[in-house]
Amino acid sequence: MPFFEEFYGSVTTNEKGQVVIPADARKALNIKPGDKLLVMSGPDKKGLVFVKPETIIEIANKFESGKKKLKRMIDKDAK
Repeated sequence: MPFFEEFYGSVTTNEKGQVVIPADARKALNIKPGDKLLVMSGPDKKGLVFVKPETIIEIANKFESGKKKLKRMIDKDAK
């Protein structure tokens, strides 16, 4: 798995610590004015990750679904 899928350029923080998300990234990721993004640290606090809340929910749901499927497989195998 590659470290990153796409490179959209670089940004510079202003005096308030704000950044502008590059237009290509906003378009590709369907980020619109007013959208909420979660800001989290990357591995070892060496970067930032911006992600839509609904994406985190989608990932969590897939994980939960996978856990249920794995449990059914284990239970079936135990019989």
